[in-house]
Amino acid sequence: MITTDQLKIAIIEGLGLEDLSPQEIENDIALFGDEGLGLDSVDAIELTLIIEREFGVKITNMAEAESIFANIDSLTAHINEHK
Repeated sequence: MITTDQLKIAIIEGLGLEDLSPQEIENDIALFGDEGLGLDSVDAIELTLIIEREFGVKITNMAEAESIFANIDSLTAHINEHK
């Protein structure tokens, strides 16, 4: 079972967001869009690869991707359900 902090560290390191610390990322902040963390479609591809490489979970159902990648909490829950 992974924690939200483990996921945040993987995202920071994998996407090169070294100007952020895990404590600065709220668990319910949107990962994508101007209102949230500000990730874009290229980051989505990278994030998908990070999740697979770091946690061994493939995200194949793109219809569910929006809800899976909504925020740190939803992504952590998805990883823990499928790990």
